[in-house]
Amino acid sequence: MKFYDRENELLLLAETRVLSEQLARMTVIVGRRRVGKTSLVRKAFDGTPYLYFFIARKSESLLCQEFTGEIETNLRKRVTGEFRTFSGLFEFLLILSQTTPFTLIIDEFQEFYQINEAVYSEMQNLWDRYKPTARMNLVLSGSVYSLMKKIFENAKEPLFGRANERIRLRPFTVGVISQIVSDHRPGIKPADLLAFYVLTGGVAKYVELFADKNLFTLKEMLGEIFRENSLLLEEGRNLLIEEFGKEYTTYFSILSLIASAKTSRSDIESILEKNIGGYLDRLENDYQIIRSVRPILSKPNGRVQKYLIEDNFLGFWFRFIYKYRSAIEIGNFAYVQSIVERDFNTFSGIYLEKYFREKIALTGEFSQAGQYWEKRNQNELDIVALNERDKKVLIAEVKLNKSKLNVDQLKTKSTGILSKLPGYAVTWKGFSPDDM
Repeated sequence: MKFYDRENELLLLAETRVLSEQLARMTVIVGRRRVGKTSLVRKAFDGTPYLYFFIARKSESLLCQEFTGEIETNLRKRVTGEFRTFSGLFEFLLILSQTTPFTLIIDEFQEFYQINEAVYSEMQNLWDRYKPTARMNLVLSGSVYSLMKKIFENAKEPLFGRANERIRLRPFTVGVISQIVSDHRPGIKPADLLAFYVLTGGVAKYVELFADKNLFTLKEMLGEIFRENSLLLEEGRNLLIEEFGKEYTTYFSILSLIASAKTSRSDIESILEKNIGGYLDRLENDYQIIRSVRPILSKPNGRVQKYLIEDNFLGFWFRFIYKYRSAIEIGNFAYVQSIVERDFNTFSGIYLEKYFREKIALTGEFSQAGQYWEKRNQNELDIVALNERDKKVLIAEVKLNKSKLNVDQLKTKSTGILSKLPGYAVTWKGFSPDDM
């Protein structure tokens, strides 16, 4: 699959590289695994001198041995002597950059916690000492969000405040997803575009997997997921076990319940029979896997809220793969796939709403775009988008079946929120997959 999107990130990385030729620069890139961080940096620095170090879990001396070979191959600089510590190698590179400017990419940077945590303080000391004379463009990338946040945002950590730029790499937008699908499968049915959005969430690796195999219908994609040796069957576990550590079973249980429409704290606690406030807080703020949703215009600390899994694929994984893992473990893939096909319309409804909220936000016409509901989920509105400058509001209903859209009913349900928006010009709309 060709390289898509990322124009803003590529521009920032190019500008930073040029600046680093006068004074060393440090850029941090954070994003979930499979989102395309490695492809981004390789694209950004293609044709320029750069080193790419991947931090695998092996001894520090073995890593240094591998990296020495990388230096000699890609910078064509002979390395005399043997480095057994990363700090020694890093100092060598900082000195080298004084006369030979280059980019150093360190991928999965958080893995030094498992190898030698002292690397971070050693790098900080060397960076502070050599930065005035070095010409290094240092790019540090990581996918374990909680650890990367700790390394660079915790004031007690040695590398706090050292980064010049920070990129949070996110999945492709709905506009890019539509473009990719149109390029590969023109004339696709709206229902299949929705399925592609639900199953990939715009995560580059999943998009590439389906696009390279020309799988774009729901049936084609499910056939790839539910088969012997499918990499996607273990994806949720592989992505999150390291994040959650020993308490992963509790976190997995919470996420499974949220994926199954148990979206309030009280619902989840009544099933798990334990206080989960701390878990929800960490899932939202430390791991950024879920987000709390409040009715638009409600107070920021209001108690009326729902929890949603931010990542589309993880929502699918917890709803259908983790929930039916017993059937998957005995190889009964057809059984689970039949359940997905039966329940997919119901499951995908919230993602269709999410699709249109994102699409509306991308227009740049609104200052807020969210949902609205009143006590006991009364008068629920799928989309409310505000333009506070021009005093305009868009209120929309989203249905999988276009024939069920009812604007008159929508107007009736809007009475409560409109009482909070005096003087606003209102537009009512109905959206279905045909409008994607």
